[in-house]
Amino acid sequence: GLRVLNSTSAMSSHVLNHSHQDLSSLPGSDLVVQLSTSLQRKPDVVDFGTVFTDHMLSVEWNANGGWQTPLIRPFGDLSLHPACSALHYAVELFEGLKVYRGDDKRLRLFRPLLNMERMSKSAKRACLPAFDQSELLGCIKRLIEIDQDWVPHLGSGCLYIRPTFIGTEPSLGVKKPNRALLYVIMCQAGSYFNTELSLWADPKYTRAWKGGTGDCKMGGNYGGTLFAQQEAGSYDCQQVLWLYGEDHQITEGGTMNIFLHWINEDGDEELATPPLDGIILPGVTRQSILDLARKWDEFKVSERYLTMGQLCSALKQQRLKEMFGSGTACRILLSGLARCGFSFFFCLGPPGDKSLSSNLLRINFALFQHGRSPSDWTYLV
Repeated sequence: GLRVLNSTSAMSSHVLNHSHQDLSSLPGSDLVVQLSTSLQRKPDVVDFGTVFTDHMLSVEWNANGGWQTPLIRPFGDLSLHPACSALHYAVELFEGLKVYRGDDKRLRLFRPLLNMERMSKSAKRACLPAFDQSELLGCIKRLIEIDQDWVPHLGSGCLYIRPTFIGTEPSLGVKKPNRALLYVIMCQAGSYFNTELSLWADPKYTRAWKGGTGDCKMGGNYGGTLFAQQEAGSYDCQQVLWLYGEDHQITEGGTMNIFLHWINEDGDEELATPPLDGIILPGVTRQSILDLARKWDEFKVSERYLTMGQLCSALKQQRLKEMFGSGTACRILLSGLARCGFSFFFCLGPPGDKSLSSNLLRINFALFQHGRSPSDWTYLV
């Protein structure tokens, strides 16, 4: 059952002394809650990822005792050993999902089981311990319930949820960690990008490669992109369109999956996106777009390789209807293209009201996320 503790010392003693012999079982039913005695004032408008809610979820793991008791406690700093494996060898990963307040005032998550499944696969690739996905989701649900006043009551706003999983092995050496920490924080979801966005592409930089971890949501995949992003900034571009291989395959745009809605080389209307071949992150919004478009059955829907050469030909021949990116935080639309040497520059702006991306993301997904249309894609909190 759920226990609420007001004493920090009592809480610490309980968490440290309680362990589970089933090393892969995250004991969500034993969740302990320590409520904050000082709640924050909630600002009206914030930048993405800068203001966090009053509480966080954390649960420790060690090789001998398995998963310890999950704890919801006041938001605060972590205490890590200086040799922590996440700090030295990037043994860590994260997830990202949102909770929405519906027109009926109920709170809904959008396809959270896909996030749990992806997190589990990333953990396996990082040699971090297995966890019970449904138990973790139940703990996240309780965290949302406690901080539910942070979910906007008006408009289309939402609250961003960031589950994080790190190796906390307190010794040096590249090895599988014997200790780990899984924690969840939540923040107000302001705009990740401005209304307009520009992308820059140069084949000399690669985000991910075959046999790597491009299909996992690991921090190292993102930290390694900063240098190219800085160079993009020198060309007055905000993000990078990532290319791969000698044929300049289009992979991702910034942190987003990429879609082309066009008349393809065979004269067919098509919605196409790169395949999940180990380089592409399997985005939840990406999968939802494909599922919904296939259900409509109004045009061809493909997961296939797309190159800059094909895109440039489509632009020149005026076959491109729309190019957009999808992700938890944002979406974009191509409105123009210029080419200079080996670099490609994209000027991007908001989608038109009648565009495919608006129909998919703003209209249909909003119906599900805000409870305006019944859907098994939503998870009630």
